Amino acid sequence: MKVGIVDIAARAGVSEATVSRVINRRQGVAKRTRDAVESAMAELGYERPVQGQLVAVVTERVSNPFFADVAERIESSLAPHGLKTVLCPAFPGGVQEPEFITSIVDKGIAAVVFLSASNTLEGADTDTYELLRARRIPYIGVNGEFADGVPAPVFSTDDTLAAELAVDHLYRLGHRRIGMASGPMGNHPAERRVHGFVDAMSRRGVEDAEQWVIRQSYTVEGGQAAGASLVGLGATAVVAASDYMALGAIRGIRRQGHSVPGDVSVVGYDGTMITEFLDPPLTTVRQPTDRLALEVGRSILELVSNRDVPTGELLFDPELVIRASTGPVPGA
Repeated sequence: MKVGIVDIAARAGVSEATVSRVINRRQGVAKRTRDAVESAMAELGYERPVQGQLVAVVTERVSNPFFADVAERIESSLAPHGLKTVLCPAFPGGVQEPEFITSIVDKGIAAVVFLSASNTLEGADTDTYELLRARRIPYIGVNGEFADGVPAPVFSTDDTLAAELAVDHLYRLGHRRIGMASGPMGNHPAERRVHGFVDAMSRRGVEDAEQWVIRQSYTVEGGQAAGASLVGLGATAVVAASDYMALGAIRGIRRQGHSVPGDVSVVGYDGTMITEFLDPPLTTVRQPTDRLALEVGRSILELVSNRDVPTGELLFDPELVIRASTGPVPGA
């Protein structure tokens, strides 16, 4: 027998209007009353309707094709179930996450996905997550664990393995002076990629591998500056922390009078489609976009239906895609 609002109201001892407000996660319901309604829903096996509701995807780098691709794939996984995504570009200097979340929590939002947003930052303010928990709006992180003590599912690419794949590929080509164009300090994925790079180099006998790491912004310009600096240090190969940074690194290397891959090899990270059509086509470590998005979509459907999803981080293996931007060490 289908459970309705009338049944929940009777079980919880409240009005149907109150049940409706709880179901739609509206304000104006006392915590004790909300808990009673939630308990009644669970006891009766009621599942919240999802048709027409929105899932907010918050990201800082909407201009990056990788994040646009992930957001699009999340949308594709949710659309058959009646959920629609709305993109919230919380970029630095623009509308920030707390403003977005505060403005949408009362608009029928079913869930929130933090796509390499505040969940990637050390010391991020947890007020936004606490607001979502208070409204019983589930949220998920992609490519970055939340601050300590914030219980939520997180789905990430294994950044440590990604660095190992890149270093191993270059090492097999004879490169020993391998540098890394990294993202900034305080960014969880960047720190893990640096850790993976340093560990991979150290295990191959390189002392003080940290000296081969140049930290910059996740932009073409950041990659250009890092690439030029690494060439100045004598690097014959560069591992970039994103495909965008790899594009910049190639430009920086060329402006120093060197060729890619004749003088310096470059490996990117993300695996966006455009990398296949660059000059030269970019060797990159591809993130499993389709599997990440599919798992995010599946978990959202579980959460909005009041079913449990394991918290903590689930790691997905990346894949090395070899193209023409890498070659043997010069003189080999």
